[in-house]
Amino acid sequence: MRSRPSSLHDDVIADAVARHWPAANSDSTGHVRIAEIAYLPWGFGAHHWRVTRPGGTLFVTLDQLAPRHTRASLEAAYAGAAALSAGGLAVVCAPLPSRTGRFTVEVGGGALSVTPWSAGHTPTEAEAREPHHVRAVVAALATLHDAGPPSGLGDWTPVVGPAFAEELRARTARPWASGPLGEAARRAIDARHDAIRRWTVRYHELAGAAVAHRDRWVPTHGEPHFANQLVDASGLRLVDWESLLLAPRERDYGDLLAAGAEVPHEPAMTELFALDWRLSEIAAYARWFASPHTGNEDDHTALDGLHEELATSE
Repeated sequence: MRSRPSSLHDDVIADAVARHWPAANSDSTGHVRIAEIAYLPWGFGAHHWRVTRPGGTLFVTLDQLAPRHTRASLEAAYAGAAALSAGGLAVVCAPLPSRTGRFTVEVGGGALSVTPWSAGHTPTEAEAREPHHVRAVVAALATLHDAGPPSGLGDWTPVVGPAFAEELRARTARPWASGPLGEAARRAIDARHDAIRRWTVRYHELAGAAVAHRDRWVPTHGEPHFANQLVDASGLRLVDWESLLLAPRERDYGDLLAAGAEVPHEPAMTELFALDWRLSEIAAYARWFASPHTGNEDDHTALDGLHEELATSE
């Protein structure tokens, strides 16, 4: 997120990292001295910090919970990523366990996790479309999809219910006085009700077909786009494993197919996960703008994202 969390000071994050993630030079109480903490206005959906302490630098993430996650689902995802890495999957930038062995710690109503800092770089959109890079992503995902599923890893499930369109119509029947962008968002959603209803019906048809072949599901990253890729001395790796789930492999193929990659896939499953993304984004933005907001940079980015999803003609 571009904006800091309004209710959490950096000192709270630094203290949580010092208390819960051990290091070789801990003091007698087990705490680790934090030399520096800096908020990183990166990404969209979670908050990030760089924490420097004797012995190394950490990438710290605060994921929000409901409605997208629960503490159990986030823990299962991060523990699954760590298990994949421990099993030899070099493509995984794995999180570090806390003192208790868990990979997430409750902080400020969210879940905090820690990953070692890497000296690599995130490719630009243009770099991510280069043929050699696309081939590297195809190879990385092939190793992930061929890996044995970690114990406890969750299954993909539909992100919205069959009545989503009707529920959304009821919510947009009255003005949203929740903030400066509420009405713009409400009108945009309301104008596309028929399309949202059509997408929802098709989505659940395809979801039923996916579940019928549950035996074919594999570990999937969920969002392996360029912003969640890291290129370092060892090659291409994937970060941000909070969406790790068992699912049809097509869950990871949207950006690859758009870049012209040749990967075996079922078009129906590709369509399913295009709808999965679109409907999950619309649902998230509806909650966002029906709730109090101030019109900051993140709010404007969210409104642009909502318009982009609603503009789809399929």
